[in-house]
Order: sequence, then C-alpha cells, then structure tokens
Amino acid sequence: MKDTSLQPIRIMTVDDHHVFREGVGAMLATQGDMELVAEASTGEQAVEMFAIHKPDITLMDLRLPGINGIDAMSLIRERFPQARMIVLTTYKGDVQALRAMKAGAAGYLLKSMLRVYMLDTIRAVHAGQRRIPPEIASEMAEHAGADSLTAREMQVLQHVATGNANKIIADLLSISEDTVKAHMKSILSKLSAKDRTHAVTIAVRRGFLDLQ
Repeated sequence: MKDTSLQPIRIMTVDDHHVFREGVGAMLATQGDMELVAEASTGEQAVEMFAIHKPDITLMDLRLPGINGIDAMSLIRERFPQARMIVLTTYKGDVQALRAMKAGAAGYLLKSMLRVYMLDTIRAVHAGQRRIPPEIASEMAEHAGADSLTAREMQVLQHVATGNANKIIADLLSISEDTVKAHMKSILSKLSAKDRTHAVTIAVRRGFLDLQ
C-alpha cells in the first residue's frame, strides 16, 4: 500500500537516448516513493530544467551533445550546491569516475547495472549516502597515488590514438619531435604501458581518452 504521507523522491533523467529515458521512466513508474518530474537530452537542457524543477535526484549520463555530463553537474552545483547527482554511464574507467565524483556526483552506476541497483542507489543517495560500484571503487583505489597525465601529454596521446607519427604530432602541436618523444616516455611510464598502442588501450579503459 502506498504511503501518501511521504513526499515521493522527485527525479530528473538526463540522457540523449529517448529509448533509454523511457526505460528508466518505466522503472520509476513502478515505485510508489518515486516520481519522474523532468527529462533532458543535452547538458544545456539539464541545467535549465534543474533550475525549473529542482529535483531531489538527477540521473546524469556523462556523454551528452554540447556540454558533457560532468560539466553540466558542475554548472548545476555552482547554483545549487545541495543538488544530488547519480551518474548513469557505460564508462568503467577510474578517471571518469573520479572526475564525476569531484564534480559532485554522489552515486555512479554502469548502465548494465541499472535493473539491479538503480532504485536502491536512488534511495541511498536521497538519504545522504554515496554509492559507487565495488569494481570501480577498487580501480580508483588502485590508481589513487598514480601521477595523472598533463594537458600536453593528453594532447600527444590523443594524436597518437588517431595514428599520427611523432613528426606529425610535433608539427600539429608546434613543438619539437624530441619533445614529443619525451612526452611519450612520460606517458608510457605513468600508464605502465609497453608501447604506444598499449598506452592508448590503457588510456581508453581508464577514461583518459574517449575515441567515440
């Protein structure tokens, strides 16, 4: 029996796939203590809709057209510091998870886990708790003391990922080829990678690079 004395948890979903939002909405509709109050398909819409509806919980995708999910969360929390966010994503990497948590996410869920964990995670975050999957938490802990890549190293690795040789990268970034080699040496060391291809693979898995 539904308890009408309690206000339902008001929820906004942010995802650029209509079918995915419909699926989440269908799950929420079965819960007497939850109410879907708004939907957005872009980061810009998310910021606007949050200001209008002020939901208790926002379910935020990371990959969005225009402003990405992490930037949208940061913009929302600048105006509404108490906003509670749960990231719903396909990213398993510790880097993206750490960025999301720094941007204010209180929960982090892989989309493959939604049917099992989403409803409990919403209730936990609404109650003031933080939730992150054990496998992602352990990945974050494993790399907690590791050196992060610099902005320039990220630029070099992005060009490596698209198949450019050192000389081409040097020309593109207006630096010397020796400087590119020095950056690559640092990248391989920081990522514990055997070679350039291995470095790109690790960077994609951990969330430094998004090649899609």
